[in-house]
Amino acid sequence: MSSSMNFMEKLLDGVEVEWKALGEIGELVRGNGLQKKDFTEIGVPAIHYGQIYTYYGFSTTETKSFVSPELAKKLRKVNTGDVVITNTSENLEDVGKALVYLGVQQAVTGGHATIFKPSGTIIGKYFAYFTQTTTFSNEKRKYAKGAKVIDVSATDMAKIQIPIPCPENQEKSLEIQAEIVRILDAFTALTTELTTELTARKKQYNYYRDRLLSFEEGGVEWKTLGKVTLPTSNIRWRDTNRTYRYIDLTSVSRENNAIIETSKITAQNAPSRAQKLVEKDDVIFATTRPTQLRLSLIDEEYSGEVASTGYCVLRAKSCEVLPKWIYYYLSSTEFGKYVEENQSGSAYPAISDSKVKEFKLPIPYPSNPKKSLAEQARIVAILDKFDSLTHSISEGLPREIELRQKQYEYYRDLLLSFPKPEEVTA
Repeated sequence: MSSSMNFMEKLLDGVEVEWKALGEIGELVRGNGLQKKDFTEIGVPAIHYGQIYTYYGFSTTETKSFVSPELAKKLRKVNTGDVVITNTSENLEDVGKALVYLGVQQAVTGGHATIFKPSGTIIGKYFAYFTQTTTFSNEKRKYAKGAKVIDVSATDMAKIQIPIPCPENQEKSLEIQAEIVRILDAFTALTTELTTELTARKKQYNYYRDRLLSFEEGGVEWKTLGKVTLPTSNIRWRDTNRTYRYIDLTSVSRENNAIIETSKITAQNAPSRAQKLVEKDDVIFATTRPTQLRLSLIDEEYSGEVASTGYCVLRAKSCEVLPKWIYYYLSSTEFGKYVEENQSGSAYPAISDSKVKEFKLPIPYPSNPKKSLAEQARIVAILDKFDSLTHSISEGLPREIELRQKQYEYYRDLLLSFPKPEEVTA
């Protein structure tokens, strides 16, 4: 990799950089239509904006979904090398997320997405990599509108400045862009390889987890979550003056189900959704976009803190069920299917707390509570070992992926950090 960087230094030696508005170096086409109900088993490749930040990575040669040829005629077209950008999300990070389409067959996309069709002065992948930089993030923040739902329009996206090296020599400019892309592709490939291996391990883990949590009829008693959990309470803000840590929907990592970031709140600045008091060993499950299966087990550090009303809080009846028994069942494929079947809403799907508590899970040896808890503990111990091997951020593949990602981000920012005119000093 060092030889590549040396080559880049020579390539960039004495090169001028011109910052140009995105709208000047390509065409931006706002998508139209396309809902999930329009998907078909086969047909014309289709890219739904929501899939860009929940399913796809940086680029793709094939799509997850398809639509009928009749509908495709009415939708905006995506050609090989085009970049599809999200315009709307519930958080700023996902707005402006780019997907490079490299498929052979023409695809289509719909609303809440914009297609960037590069001109001859810029490579689509070069632009897409730039969208991941802090510079781009700061630029899109200037144009972001909305609070609950954040949007950056195609018109405003077109105003964002993009660095074009060697603008007076198009051939050399594209050569520089291509080399930057090649280096970043190499880093991405390393991370992808490790991620693929981790995904395979997770599938193996999920298989054994589901097998361990599967019971034949008759050997267990199936009880709803509502039957094996205790009532929880909300905070009374008018009766307290202490500072709490707030567990928002984005506080829980979907990678390892850990609480990674909280904010400090008081009665004076608490958001309206900061209501649910949580205790050690509570299981919290996000009921907004529930198929993402965002959940966590509350540890001692966060006992007595406040969670968003966007979570269903499940407090185990300790005489019947272990908290981790509930936790692992909420991680299961079976619960995922249940959530998908019982959520409501299309743009912002959700499931009610009461519906979550109607989910049934098996209780082994129901007539012998001591034996039941011992069997639950035995299975939980096995799953803990699998979980540690698969998800721990401090060891094995996840740690290696994290290091590779940091290395990639370092070189990405290094390669794409060009001074703007006002930053250049005499």
